[in-house]
Amino acid sequence: MSSYDNESLYNALSELEVIEKNQLDGALAQSRQENVSLEDVLVEKDLISDENIGKTISELLSLPFIKLSDISIPTEILNLVPEVVAKKQKVIAFGKDKNGLSIAMSDPGNLQIKDFIEKKVGIPVIVYYATKRDVNNALYLYNKDLSSTFDEIIKENVRQASSASGKQADPPITKIVDAILHFAYQNKASDVHIEPEKGKSLIRFRIDGVLHDILSLPLELHKPIVIRIKVLSGLRTDEHSSAQDGKLQVGVEDEQVDVRVSTVPITGGEKIVMRLLSERSRQFSLIDLGLSQNDLNKVKKAYSKPYGMILATGPTGSGKTTTVYAVLKLLNKRDVNIMTIEDPVEYDVEGVNQIQVNEKTNLTFAAGLRSIVRQDPDIILVGEIRDYETADIAINSAMTGHIVLSTVHTNDAATAIPRLLDMNVEPFLIASTVNVIIAQRLVRKIHSRCRVSEEVKMGDLTKYVEMSFLKKVFGNEKSVRIYRGKGCEFDHGIGYEGRIGIFEVLTVGDEVREAIMQRKDAAFIKKIAVKNGMTTMIEDGLEKVKEGVTTIEEVVRVTKE
Repeated sequence: MSSYDNESLYNALSELEVIEKNQLDGALAQSRQENVSLEDVLVEKDLISDENIGKTISELLSLPFIKLSDISIPTEILNLVPEVVAKKQKVIAFGKDKNGLSIAMSDPGNLQIKDFIEKKVGIPVIVYYATKRDVNNALYLYNKDLSSTFDEIIKENVRQASSASGKQADPPITKIVDAILHFAYQNKASDVHIEPEKGKSLIRFRIDGVLHDILSLPLELHKPIVIRIKVLSGLRTDEHSSAQDGKLQVGVEDEQVDVRVSTVPITGGEKIVMRLLSERSRQFSLIDLGLSQNDLNKVKKAYSKPYGMILATGPTGSGKTTTVYAVLKLLNKRDVNIMTIEDPVEYDVEGVNQIQVNEKTNLTFAAGLRSIVRQDPDIILVGEIRDYETADIAINSAMTGHIVLSTVHTNDAATAIPRLLDMNVEPFLIASTVNVIIAQRLVRKIHSRCRVSEEVKMGDLTKYVEMSFLKKVFGNEKSVRIYRGKGCEFDHGIGYEGRIGIFEVLTVGDEVREAIMQRKDAAFIKKIAVKNGMTTMIEDGLEKVKEGVTTIEEVVRVTKE
């Protein structure tokens, strides 16, 4: 079986020209310095998509490549390799035919495990290469029956908690809280809501941006659960009438997951919301986030300039922070000083100096930014521009030779400019500093395992979107092929799994600058941008509908104001 090393992977990627040479050289230097694989450095820095690096490595290994996330694996095939072996050896059984059992490995050099599986199943084993990330995600298939296990754990602990009293009730409550957090992680939930209702405590998970009712517990367990979470996150257990914020860590699988905790008093008691900040959910490159090649080129051009501002806009939960972090990771090199001021610091990034806003000590965005400017930075990330003072310092920093990344709350790219004008920033300052504005929303992706297509008349789609947009994307066809997820056991019958961004990227060129100087409104600026080649969010969404990535209903749901 062939093997590969850092040099052969470097040479293969150089030939393919999928990564800029200076970035590839930097990654190779880092892999040598830290004595880690080039693959790990490239994936960690999000310089290449997981699938592309997988295909490249599989060719070097002379092995077939498999993307496990795109196929349906029958439970009886998966279980041919015991869960404990699969998790330890990072191997997945995914198919069986007359030629033998097909297995995916991220370390195909491990011949002992191949021999072990062959002896166990008594038929030949065919090895495929799959990336580490893909294999790790596929290992969650062993937990797909977790729902019933979760219910059993909870019911058993509820019985113990109900029959126990005083200190004896603690262990079951501990187990209930652990089970909730583990189940949330395994279902890729971003948030857990625990709220008191009439006669019950309701547990809800936000999965792919949508809240789902998961479980109802007896109301008498609500208070002990709240106390347990407060203890874990260092909050005051004797304070019930004011909001509190804290943080805890939970060990799940091979990862320590940071959990941000917020408690607020509501009429029925205290409500808790926990946000899971998992490494697994934030490994994204700009391509993986959903930027088209055309939009990607505009963003690259903007961050390659020696100074200026890059803005990401959209409502809360539209993925703005993830986008600015994806750009930040590309700019993160040893020879630059990167500093951020955030509220809260959501992602810890190695080599970046991150400051947490703290209103109690008067460390506001503006005060923190003023300190950062005195710290000799090359690149500055401001979590959000929400007032004149912050905008003024950020824009002046962008004028004086810094790259500044930030976010603003507006509905589309063009509206970001009037928003800055409303903060009393001078038009000539905006015109001369803002390089690009990225507006975005997150749509749920159709689950590839249960995706089906249908032919529909173009006219039938006008109930969702204007014909002019449809024609721009689908042409003058009478009927078009669109896709949806049927719903299956792997996605809880929803038909969606994961999310992707839809974008519009507004480059601030000469005509837009002129319009800013004249204080033109957002509609006028948008018109110029579209004339100069900007793809609107609706159009980008429809392109993803055409490609079978998402549904037209999703695009309409997230873009309607």
